[in-house]
Amino acid sequence: MSPGLFAPRASRELERAAARIAEDNPDAAEAFLQAAVAAARRLAAQPGLGSVRPHAPARYRFWPLREYHYLLVYDATGPARILRVVHMKRDLPRVLRDLPG
Repeated sequence: MSPGLFAPRASRELERAAARIAEDNPDAAEAFLQAAVAAARRLAAQPGLGSVRPHAPARYRFWPLREYHYLLVYDATGPARILRVVHMKRDLPRVLRDLPG
């Protein structure tokens, strides 16, 4: 994984998600990791690409990895660094309430 693109918590979440995917399909897990890193690189180059959500401060942006049902969450006010990797079925307001305002 590219150093600096993912905060430590996001790296752990990414690895756990890949491990869950690998239980059923190791090739899909590898593709998921590659998609996440490619998206993180793209967001680092163009942090305004992600969307805002009503349950999070506007500084946070969300980028979907639709095929895998995960969201990359990052702060668009500085160098884009992925802060969280969250499954889309999770209760996002609850899961993300610890993001600084």
